Amino acid sequence: MNFIGNVLWLIFGGFFSALGYLFGGLLLCFTVIGIPWGIQCFKIAGLVLMPFGRRVVSSPGGVGCLNLFCNIIWLFTGGLWTAAVHLGFAILLAITIIGIPFAKQHIKLMELSLMPFGKEVI
Repeated sequence: MNFIGNVLWLIFGGFFSALGYLFGGLLLCFTVIGIPWGIQCFKIAGLVLMPFGRRVVSSPGGVGCLNLFCNIIWLFTGGLWTAAVHLGFAILLAITIIGIPFAKQHIKLMELSLMPFGKEVI
């Protein structure tokens, strides 16, 4: 069932969303300061590419002031906007019965795109 969900996800926009995150990550990695945020974009792109059958968990030892500082910068430079977009898509997809599994994936993506530092995708 995860395979079918991932294929449908890719066909209906997941591939282009992953390309967007990859492009943003590449742009951030061109600067020395942006590399940590670029790596987080790559992590989100991996989840956007195939979200079904994967989970977002807090990484062990992932708490600390550096993760908090980076998450705050992430929040104010696009994290809130990205999370709001995922929430909007989740609401739109949850209206239909067939869209509920895809809405759940957008909620998962919203959690990661809101504060990606200190999170792991398994």
